[in-house]
Amino acid sequence: MKNSFRLILLTAILSSAVTFILFRWDLRSSAGKRDADQRPAAALASPSVGQPPLTAEEETNISVYNKVSPGVVNITSTVVEFDFFFSPVAKQGTGSGSVLDMDGDILTNYHVIASAENLEVALPDRTKYKARVIGTDKQNDLAVLRLIDAPKDRLHPVPLGESLSLKVGQKVLAIGNPFRLQNTLTTGIISSLGRRIQTDSGDLVENVIQTDAAINPGNSGGPLLNTAGEMIGINTSIFTMSGGNIGIGFAIPANTIRRVVTDLIHEGRVVRPWLGVDGYSITEDMASALDLPVRSGILVARVYRGSSADNAGLRGADQIALLDNERYLIGGDIITEVDNEPVTSIEELRLAFESKKPGATVRITYYRGKTKIQKAVPLAEAPRQKNLR
Repeated sequence: MKNSFRLILLTAILSSAVTFILFRWDLRSSAGKRDADQRPAAALASPSVGQPPLTAEEETNISVYNKVSPGVVNITSTVVEFDFFFSPVAKQGTGSGSVLDMDGDILTNYHVIASAENLEVALPDRTKYKARVIGTDKQNDLAVLRLIDAPKDRLHPVPLGESLSLKVGQKVLAIGNPFRLQNTLTTGIISSLGRRIQTDSGDLVENVIQTDAAINPGNSGGPLLNTAGEMIGINTSIFTMSGGNIGIGFAIPANTIRRVVTDLIHEGRVVRPWLGVDGYSITEDMASALDLPVRSGILVARVYRGSSADNAGLRGADQIALLDNERYLIGGDIITEVDNEPVTSIEELRLAFESKKPGATVRITYYRGKTKIQKAVPLAEAPRQKNLR
């Protein structure tokens, strides 16, 4: 009897508690609904105040982009490779380029079009044209293409500036097609000048511009611009640990572009002078082992027939020596300076002639045995084929 009474009492208490909770919940829901209905609309969404005025820097960015972007193109190259079973496979790569003139000449990087079987250029208006290679300069990673049957009214040449008066800290803008995102604008400053970089082909390029403007895969070949919308360089490479931009990009300067492109358009190649020697960079160990008169320079191993060095009477090796289990051709002249500037490698020797034309004269300092000689050497034009003497 007592147990039944306790059960009835417990049931009644629980029922009362549930009823009280439901009543309170209904009151709160009703109050919340009334509050929401009475809340002013202005509290839900603030009215727009409109586009704020553009800053001077923003206006410059927009002006340069509107002026130059119609002349920045997207280049697609098709390269035929072979799979494991030696079956041909077409592989595509992309890069950027700039319209140079109304003839449809396009400036880009050599590495963008190297080994390409087919080239297609897309203009910013989305029209596409086939292109052929006019000339390449692997040493400076530059190439010129020409559009096939592109209407002149669709061409918007990018003006070429000059790079001698550039300053570190100067604002620059880059336009290109990173990751195939056409006509992307990034901005930054010139981080340094006079850099020396090594291209994909292993050649050294002098007087390169360093910038922190974002450059990523696909930007290669696009213009680096000043605030007047002039191309002061062509974006060519980045230093990265991840494959993406970390703020260290490099551009071939405008003055190099002007000199190279003129030759490529008119000659199909760069007309360069040719000293015509091969040799070894002298190290301390080599100098000691061979009892050389200097501790740095270039030990000439070969002189090419008909070259500037051959015409000037420089001599190559006449002996063979074994140093550290390697054979060296020795006994030739030792070149130490060109125009009173020291040279320590064949690559530095090439750079010493990079800005010169055939017919110019340079002063070469070299040693024959222990005797120091200085000689004015007229520069001959480099042939397409080298013939050893």
